[in-house]
Amino acid sequence: STRMVILGKTGVGKSSLANTKFGEQLFKIGHSVNSDTRTCQAVTKPVNGGNITLIDSPGFFDTDRSEEEMKVEILRCITEFAPGPHAFLIVLKVERFTEHEKASVTKIIQYFFEEVFQYATVLFTHGDQLPEGQTIEEFTHDNEALRDLVAKCGGRCLVVDNKYWKNNQQEEYRNNQVQVKELLKTIDQMVEANKGRCYTNEMLQAVQERIMEEEQLIRQSSGNKSQEEIRKEAKDRTYDWCWIQWFSHSLPNLFRSLFGLAIVDEHILETE
Repeated sequence: STRMVILGKTGVGKSSLANTKFGEQLFKIGHSVNSDTRTCQAVTKPVNGGNITLIDSPGFFDTDRSEEEMKVEILRCITEFAPGPHAFLIVLKVERFTEHEKASVTKIIQYFFEEVFQYATVLFTHGDQLPEGQTIEEFTHDNEALRDLVAKCGGRCLVVDNKYWKNNQQEEYRNNQVQVKELLKTIDQMVEANKGRCYTNEMLQAVQERIMEEEQLIRQSSGNKSQEEIRKEAKDRTYDWCWIQWFSHSLPNLFRSLFGLAIVDEHILETE
């Protein structure tokens, strides 16, 4: 299964994007800042002969969430995408790239280090805001910070519109089907360039090993449980294990433990 994690602030259209990608309403969508995705959601679907697991993260970059609330969701996401994602989708709106957006990108680096960009694609929502005749590449070229971000991601950027491009069959560019097809192609090429490797580290591998151990234990006493039920229960047990392991960590130290990073005075230091 190819694992993809959607990263972005609350309100940029992450859940709607996930539904657009799968072509059906699988992810819960809110209609206000306070009711959008606040918990991690994951769905696996067969696509083009393979399975894709899409993990819709909570607003990791929202400033209104407490540290304890964030820790709950971070650990939940870890158990969903272990041993690591093959792709990160950095989701931004087609709008002016302000200090808030720059801060989101900074947090991505704080949480996942620069290596994340090797596995990342920038995906813009609200494509109807693009000026007539302008491509998303042209839009990003006009802003130095955006241009640098896309360059770090190997030039990978696409655009969708979760509302107005759904049935736009006449347009070759402003068409969700075309853009989603291009996204899947881009992800496949990126996974191939990375030789099938996912973004991972010792801690994510440890979480995956724990899930597999729990699956084995559940199978021994599962009765007639399906593989899907076994996997879900194993992840729930592993989440509880993670919680015990890292509950006492502060948020920065939690990320240090999970991702091998230290965050000191807003500078990132690679640890052993």
